[in-house]
Amino acid sequence: MSQNHLNRRDFIQFSATAAAMLGFAGCVSLSKNPRKPRPIAAGAKIRVAQIGCGGKGFSDIMAHKDEEVVALCDIDWTGPVQPRNAKAPKEPSLSNVKKLMAEFPNAKRYTDFRKMLLEMDDQIDAVGVATPDHMHFLCAYMAIMMGKHVYVQKPLTPTVGEARELLRLSRLNGVCTQMGNQGHAGEGIRLVKEWINAGVLGDVREAKIWTNRPIWPQGFQDAPGADPLPEGLAWDQFLGRAPQRPFSTAIHPFKWRGFQDYGCGALGDMACHLMDAAFWGLQLGAPSTVELKEIDSPSKVAFPKSAVVEYNFPARGKMPPVKLTWYEGGVRPDKPKDMEESRQLAKGGQLIIGSKATVYDGNDYCNSPRIIPETKHQALTPTLPEKTIPRVPNGNPHKEWTAAIRANNPSLAGSNFEYSCPFTEMVSLGTTAILVGKKKFTWDPVNMKTNLPEADKLLYPTYRAGWNPSEIA
Repeated sequence: MSQNHLNRRDFIQFSATAAAMLGFAGCVSLSKNPRKPRPIAAGAKIRVAQIGCGGKGFSDIMAHKDEEVVALCDIDWTGPVQPRNAKAPKEPSLSNVKKLMAEFPNAKRYTDFRKMLLEMDDQIDAVGVATPDHMHFLCAYMAIMMGKHVYVQKPLTPTVGEARELLRLSRLNGVCTQMGNQGHAGEGIRLVKEWINAGVLGDVREAKIWTNRPIWPQGFQDAPGADPLPEGLAWDQFLGRAPQRPFSTAIHPFKWRGFQDYGCGALGDMACHLMDAAFWGLQLGAPSTVELKEIDSPSKVAFPKSAVVEYNFPARGKMPPVKLTWYEGGVRPDKPKDMEESRQLAKGGQLIIGSKATVYDGNDYCNSPRIIPETKHQALTPTLPEKTIPRVPNGNPHKEWTAAIRANNPSLAGSNFEYSCPFTEMVSLGTTAILVGKKKFTWDPVNMKTNLPEADKLLYPTYRAGWNPSEIA
């Protein structure tokens, strides 16, 4: 099946025609006269729709159950049955989609997000997106073009070009946005930023970040064989812009993250959580160079079993250059000399290493950062800076987003696209390095170019026949 790689010029043209590709008339007029979101009246509920309901989308939409859930879209309304409940072993648990059907019986159900947005346009204020990664952009794009606020799961997009375009569109239409890297609304990340701002760590020149992911298959060399298509599964909608391929249980419902066509591997999955404190606190912005240092089982189909990627960032004002190293697949950095002999590095975590002190956090969301060793943290505690960054009530990113919508103020959502799009670009450059191989490349964020043609080719998405803007009459 034919595919197209889009360069920057092509992608700008794509932005002018993509809504037509999605079956949405009036794209040109909307590009010139952007549709602003509907104001939410005092005391009124926000009318929310969700695209992708069986996985992370389930908890996302449940977080908005106090609003008015008007529509739900998923490719499979039967859903895989969950493991049996230990307290009631004779009764299997309902699938997430069936739980949502019971929770929101009046919400209209769809398998095609385009049809949902078109049919319910005037009944929807905000849209959640929790599809496989490769479809994040198209779902969010269409919703934003129609003046809907969006909450998009991480990683925001697989490619730099898509992230840059979502940022442009969100500014154009004035919608409130949020990426689902929930730790950004938490206490821990704010503490780290306050410590860095106050000079507690001194000059930070290095960060080391790691994860035990993938916990799904990666490193395989061949595409899986076909399995019988389950009744009720809208497989073509799952594939979306990806190449045509038969259904396989090796892909859906959970293992798609390991495939280059649908997911972003371990780095794309977890870096938007684990790198957040360093990216925000150190004001990293765009890297100057990115390089794959180690890889286990490279593949043309899948992401590898493990990899090590090195980012280098230039000086930022008075902040010195920073080397950030990413480790995945169970590979971890050496234990720091400041850590107690009795302690070991967690399966996933981060080290932010300064000239005066080192911060260690051993979980995915930077929930409990500590200066190491613990005796040093205790000694510094009386002199640690006061809390100066506003806190999010209960650390809830969903409520933060809906508060921004009610105030019609996109800046009130902490991981809005002004923050999360540049962050996503940085993360995406790491997955680009993994796909390119052991070649160091430079990054020019202004002109959106590297010094490697094979890396430039990966900065924009690929579309199969029927989802390709060049094929639109």
